[in-house]
Amino acid sequence: MDGADTDEESVRSLLRAQHPDLAQLSLRLVAGGWANRMWRLGDELALRLPRTTTGPSRLRHEQRWLPGLAQRLPLPVPAPVRAGEPSEVFPRSWAVTRWVPGEPGDRAAISRGADSALAMAAFLRALHRPAPAEAPSNPSRGISLRKLGRQFEERFAKVAPDAVPEGRAGELRDVWEEAVAAAEWDGPPMWLHADLHPANVVVSGGTLSGVIDFGELCAGDPASDLATAWLVLPDGSASRFLGSYGSADESSVRRAKGWAVLHALSLVDIGRAGREGLPGGQPTWEPAGRRALARLLASRQAR
Repeated sequence: MDGADTDEESVRSLLRAQHPDLAQLSLRLVAGGWANRMWRLGDELALRLPRTTTGPSRLRHEQRWLPGLAQRLPLPVPAPVRAGEPSEVFPRSWAVTRWVPGEPGDRAAISRGADSALAMAAFLRALHRPAPAEAPSNPSRGISLRKLGRQFEERFAKVAPDAVPEGRAGELRDVWEEAVAAAEWDGPPMWLHADLHPANVVVSGGTLSGVIDFGELCAGDPASDLATAWLVLPDGSASRFLGSYGSADESSVRRAKGWAVLHALSLVDIGRAGREGLPGGQPTWEPAGRRALARLLASRQAR
């Protein structure tokens, strides 16, 4: 995080200079956002301003690939509408996208677990198709978990001592080790969202109603996305989700749980940073991560 933020007048000046037909629409700063600062623009649009140096490349991935993918997805997504160029007012590329109504899942609880499980399964069935050879790769998503052992050890050592109930850290490590030992994905690289945690889904009326932030979009092992069964969906929903998704074998489920452990530890870490007032922290992510860890531990007891 380097704090490349703007105020309302700066945002309007960006629009006046590059998209004057949008400059008179209402503007409202939206709470949250990690890689991007987001403004709601009128009733139907959103303006996304990257807050990190990697943000513009993520937006370019979305602008290239998401319009085509969005046509087959059964949930609303922030399809790109306009592109913004770097300027003296804001030094990075930026974007105007469709607004996805609802509240982020780290701020609004999913109370209709069964409906949400079916909606997420339908979304991923539609997304998980073989990706073209030129699809983006991602050095930390959709790859073999065996390449991420150091990342796991660092997060586990930092987070587990106070985020995992006493005496159960070994069980969480077992989940990871079973995932690493599972047979690897041997199918074609599939399209992945690759960042399906609570802040990147939208909730309306207690159910999943949209998916946002495709900045990590890439091709790879679909188990990376199936981790959402424990990261996003409420207690008791994983079985319904996996049953509806329909094509996850035992090895895929084990790998998915490994991805869920890795991301849940990260959510707690970033959330704790927010609680302590550190740059880039998101306080609402800590409880979301802790809930995910509890679900993963509960899944071991249910076996």
